[in-house]
Amino acid sequence: MADKIVVSELSEFIQHMKVVRNLSPYTIRNYKHAIELFFTWATDEGVTHPSDVTRLHARSYLIEAQQKISRRTLRHHISGLRTFYTFLRIHKKADINPFLNIALPKLDKPLPKVLTQDQMVKLIDQPPANEPKGKPIKFNSLRDLMCLELLYGGGLRVSELVGINYGDIDFNRGTVKVLGKGRKERIVVIGKRAADTVSKFKTMFAKKASAKDDPVIINPQFKRFSKRSVQMLIKKYLSFAELPQDITPHKLRHSFATHLLDNGADLRAIQEMLGHSSLSTTQVYTHVSSARLKEVHTLAHPRG
Repeated sequence: MADKIVVSELSEFIQHMKVVRNLSPYTIRNYKHAIELFFTWATDEGVTHPSDVTRLHARSYLIEAQQKISRRTLRHHISGLRTFYTFLRIHKKADINPFLNIALPKLDKPLPKVLTQDQMVKLIDQPPANEPKGKPIKFNSLRDLMCLELLYGGGLRVSELVGINYGDIDFNRGTVKVLGKGRKERIVVIGKRAADTVSKFKTMFAKKASAKDDPVIINPQFKRFSKRSVQMLIKKYLSFAELPQDITPHKLRHSFATHLLDNGADLRAIQEMLGHSSLSTTQVYTHVSSARLKEVHTLAHPRG
């Protein structure tokens, strides 16, 4: 019954999406499915033509559909229906777009994925562990160790990491000045281990390239390392450590914040370390910590 209502309009719409909009087959298939699903429902509501659909129909469908499909899928379906009705209005086949400006259900934000503290130690141990025993550590391995120590030790964004110059580091205080989002400068504590690793790298490999404006994270040609190169080296060491391959440099930042919170750090202090302008952005890590505590309780408590 639903196909009879919209067969000609839907065929024209699909053709338009293919030829004019050049949308992917995947998107077109999803739009077609969304439209057919809606009009199957609309038929039972007495709708006989797309122009019969009102905003009340659209809102009612939205409420009922939430019981059957996920919020994310429903948002995609409404997007397809909104596009369909835009097409109908342009071609004078509908007077209104009932799906325009309709309030959509909010998506649940997934919790950031993090490594455990033991996993983080295992990852950081990889660069020196893959060097021959008894031999001095090589340029790449020490540079890679430095990257991991700084990312985790300071909770840095990868763009902040590759932007560090030697003039930004205070070796005595164990801090570094970074340029964050919105070109906002902040001072980040990186800790003694990370500072000592940078100092060791400077002494062994960068004596002639450690002026105030020289980059800290470099390739063997003393050129500034790229963000992509950092991402690739992390993938390599995740593989060596047999850790999840979907961990990114930014998830090391999530791990930094979560571990601080797990060990009693103040949320406001973590906000400053991360360079978040709003505390609400930092508060997501409280949910991560709570989720981890629940997992421990479930596994360890006799009534969990």
